[in-house]
Amino acid sequence: MRPRFPLLPVVAALLSLSVTAEAAQTVAPPILKPAVTARYPHDRGAFTQGLQYLGGGILLESTGQVGESGVRRVNLRTGRVLLSVPTPIATAFGEGVTQLGDVVYHITWQTGVAFALDAETLREQGRYRYAGEGWGLTHDGRSLVMSDGSATLFWRDPRTFAITKTLRVTDRGQPVRNLNELEYVQGYIYANVWLTDRIARIDPRTGRVTAWLDVGELLEEASDRAEREGRPLTFDDVPNGIAYVPERGTLLLTGKRWPLLFEVKVPGVTPVTARKP
Repeated sequence: MRPRFPLLPVVAALLSLSVTAEAAQTVAPPILKPAVTARYPHDRGAFTQGLQYLGGGILLESTGQVGESGVRRVNLRTGRVLLSVPTPIATAFGEGVTQLGDVVYHITWQTGVAFALDAETLREQGRYRYAGEGWGLTHDGRSLVMSDGSATLFWRDPRTFAITKTLRVTDRGQPVRNLNELEYVQGYIYANVWLTDRIARIDPRTGRVTAWLDVGELLEEASDRAEREGRPLTFDDVPNGIAYVPERGTLLLTGKRWPLLFEVKVPGVTPVTARKP
């Protein structure tokens, strides 16, 4: 004889979970406003493609445009470039950058080549081939995470650059395309969306956008400053560049050829206190 189970409660629970999951896909993610805590100078010649805070007041930044692409270390407070190297292929259009361990990884737009650079000297140590375009780059502590301008993110093995996972990014079930510069922050991926003034906060488990960060006021302030300085922003001088400062629980945000880099507080981003040895 088969044992009898109370099937109705089980079915009801499964239906409830299904309804909850469907509802989550129809609810609009909240729109968050960054609160500016500091402003720093930013190089007007930097067509920013990648940004990462290394600690100690030092930034890692990559720049684009053929003949102007490169990787640099920058003093956050002064904007002074401390060390700069050109993208190793002179005809390449440089894109995202991230440092994982003692290696800096730098990708290119349409050349299909990624570079491994020594974190101390920024000298090339190796290169990798990949298919398609390269846009943004970050890491989750183990793997590299890359965007290619589509609605898909790619996890890559830092030793081989091989794809180990893909993730489709959606907002209420619709794909979010033009994913650009990336930053991994406390379990979420923040992504600039090209030609918009919004940053998506993405759940890397599901691909769903859980919030939007509205940086329209930052764009307006940067544009006003550029106008006053006699060098107005152009149509492609869009928001691009996200870096996390763990000791203060803040984000650093800028854009292509912006005269300013903003440090902001964002709901849900908290400081990380150093552990005692």
